Amino acid sequence: MSDHPSTERDFQERLPQNQELVLKVIPMPADCNANGDIFGGWVMAQVDLAGSVLPARYAQGRMATVAVNEFIFKQPVRVGDILSFYAVMERIGRTSMTVRVEVYAERFRAQGQYIKVTQATLTYVAIDDQGRPRPIPRDGA
Repeated sequence: MSDHPSTERDFQERLPQNQELVLKVIPMPADCNANGDIFGGWVMAQVDLAGSVLPARYAQGRMATVAVNEFIFKQPVRVGDILSFYAVMERIGRTSMTVRVEVYAERFRAQGQYIKVTQATLTYVAIDDQGRPRPIPRDGA
C-alpha cells in the first residue's frame, strides 16, 4: 500500500476502443452546485442524452428511458472539463435496449489526460404513438 494520498494522476485511463464516442460537452458555471462542482443531475441528463444515441438506431422511432439500472459518480466534474461520453449496447430485447455509458473528463489544465468520472447503465424501450411498448425492428442498425 502506498503511503502517499491518491491524486487524479492515479486515476488516469485510456479511452475505450470498443465503445463509440456519442457526445462531447463542456460544463459551464451555470451548471455548478454550491461547492463549485457540476450538479450530479446535470451529468445525469447528459448521460441520458448520450445513452439514447445508439438505441435510437435500433428503435427507428419513438423511445423512452425506462430505467437507470446503475449510475456511479467516480470523480467530481468541474467547470471547463471536456467530457467525452462513450456508449456500447449491452442488450437488445424484443421492446427494450440496455446501453452502458462511460464518461471521461479532460481537466481544463490537463488536456490529453483522461479520468473516468461517471459510468451508468440505462434501459430504453421503443414506444408507439400512444406510448406503449412496441417491437424493435430486426432490420435496424
